[in-house]
Amino acid sequence: MTGNDVLKNLSEYNIWANQTMLNVFDALPELPSNAGRLFSHALNAQAIWIARITGTESPVKVWQEHTLEELHKLHQYASYKIAELVANADEDEFNRLIDYTNSQGHKYSTRVLDILTHAFNHATYHRAQVATDLRKCGHTPPNTDYVTYVRELMGQVY
Repeated sequence: MTGNDVLKNLSEYNIWANQTMLNVFDALPELPSNAGRLFSHALNAQAIWIARITGTESPVKVWQEHTLEELHKLHQYASYKIAELVANADEDEFNRLIDYTNSQGHKYSTRVLDILTHAFNHATYHRAQVATDLRKCGHTPPNTDYVTYVRELMGQVY
């Protein structure tokens, strides 16, 4: 399996995990504010990384908060666009250096491969925080573990 295959799997998992979280949000009488803030941040970060990779203006700010409807729209953009970037990348693209300034004003230069890997890892981290917050608020969070995704993909139930 190549690095591209791994990232392709992670990009498809990211779509599934983000949609799984949104499905739970849709079933709640009200989205707990911290869960919404954290999930907004996770999707915002993906949109920001997409903008850096593509050399475009980000449509969102790092900690911008969104309504549930806006989260659905941002997921449709960011989760699928980052998967498209992975699918269309070759070795040269994965190794291309991106120069950017982070939200604290520090300048960096990072390979696309490392940015994409980070974006998926970052989203997983914040989905776990959202799950913790949902549980604190008395809700049952979804299981968005990668292995759960693989089992569902393979038609296995545990």
